Amino acid sequence: METDNAGTKKDHAAKNVSLKSMIISAVWIGALSIAKAFWGMVSEKAFGLTMSEIVLSGLMMAAVFSPVYLSIVLDKIKDIKVG
Repeated sequence: METDNAGTKKDHAAKNVSLKSMIISAVWIGALSIAKAFWGMVSEKAFGLTMSEIVLSGLMMAAVFSPVYLSIVLDKIKDIKVG
């Protein structure tokens, strides 16, 4: 665990990155879903992405950072067992 100049712990950085990636993927799925829903009013052409592609791309963005979050959870479980 690293500390900065003020002596505070920096172990929350990985958790913040994981949280931000989950938020970004949720916004990604929501924004593209709304765009797809209203696309028919704007254009005669198809949107270009199916709902399964939108959801899958958002889930894959979150899954890239899930090992970081999973390692934090496993460290907490290990600390509980040891401590």
